[in-house]
Amino acid sequence: MTQTSRLSASQRVITPPPFAVAGLILSMALVAVGNGLIFAYVPTRLGGLGYPPSMAGWILTGMAAGGFLGCLAVGRLVKRVGHARAFMTLASVMLLTHLLIGMTLDPILWIGARFAYGFAVTGLFIIAQSWMNDSCPNEWRGRVMAIFYMSYVLCIGLGGYLIAWIDLETPIGPMIAVLFGTLAILPVGLTNLPTPPPPEAVKVALRAVWRISPVGLVGLLAVGGLTMMVQGFAPIYAQETGYSQSDIGLLVFLMQFGMIAVQMPLGALSDRMDRRIVLIIACVIIVVFALICTRLEGMNLWLMIALFGIWAGATETIYAVATAHANDRAEPQYYVSLSMTMLFAWSASAFVLPGATTVLTSFLGVTAYMYVAVVIAFSYGLFVAYRIMRKEPVPEEDQEAYEPRAAQAAYAPDLAAPAIAEEIDQEVPR
Repeated sequence: MTQTSRLSASQRVITPPPFAVAGLILSMALVAVGNGLIFAYVPTRLGGLGYPPSMAGWILTGMAAGGFLGCLAVGRLVKRVGHARAFMTLASVMLLTHLLIGMTLDPILWIGARFAYGFAVTGLFIIAQSWMNDSCPNEWRGRVMAIFYMSYVLCIGLGGYLIAWIDLETPIGPMIAVLFGTLAILPVGLTNLPTPPPPEAVKVALRAVWRISPVGLVGLLAVGGLTMMVQGFAPIYAQETGYSQSDIGLLVFLMQFGMIAVQMPLGALSDRMDRRIVLIIACVIIVVFALICTRLEGMNLWLMIALFGIWAGATETIYAVATAHANDRAEPQYYVSLSMTMLFAWSASAFVLPGATTVLTSFLGVTAYMYVAVVIAFSYGLFVAYRIMRKEPVPEEDQEAYEPRAAQAAYAPDLAAPAIAEEIDQEVPR
């Protein structure tokens, strides 16, 4: 046997054609359909059972807590069993959470189910993204990742739209989510796409990333909460204020197009000017539109969809542009630890802020989350303005090309790369 034949599939140098990555994209799109359906199902079903909106808020917080744990633990799981087995294991956990929601109406058990779901789906996303990063050559990696993000987010909306045809008195909603989740396992189970080598430990380096890009790090701390404020609480608000089941499905679906309508032009603008100015513009949009929403209780459905869609698009813009700004200021050898730290910041914010907001909804009503979003966006906008006065912009020739990214599926590190947190701490100038 030759040495070449003894090499494992993960050790061979294989450049797969673009369609070989399509299985991963399809798997995550199918996952997203089921996930979007459960996003709309949980607050709608709880409202029909007479629970206050704060209960849906605690379930959302449980999901975010699981996601936070997932971002810390998935690397160890992949190192132990590899990308493909870890993917299918986490997909199985996700399916069990959907089944538990279909089998019981106990909201306390739903909190536990959504915690496990958050852990599983965060791990799935990190694994899929890391796998694609390893498989895609530089010439078309950006296009593949853009398709990946767009398909994932739009399929979340499609899943939410399915709620319009679901009989809430039966467990058919969670069962449909299980169906899509099961289908999602098949492309990964049948793929011949080489898996990346086992990952080294990728560590969080908050101090180092702060020195590289305070605007980027604080942006991810802000946008984790901002994402939950609009994407997580919007269906809760719609249910509490009397919109029908089909209205909620349409809202969840069309909100996702705000990413295209707002993020794409603002992202393109950020390639032509100081990205920090674009971040301030996005913050202003969030503040203005969230305040308008607080004054329009019982608003027309289409007006509400437009307002929430633009608000959601501005949130996605902060995520994508803050990430791009951090990458502009970092050297390539720091990207892995940078992305891990940014994911940690996003996950921590997405966990802490929904919990705090849920407490406020018990006293101030469901519109409390709109005011929380205003405070976060306003504070971040002021911080960015301060940094503009203190630091020169990155020269345009040193900026990377903008890539659309989704705050609902936070940018994760390449798990196949070595750990460099210690080197960053030592080498980044103070």
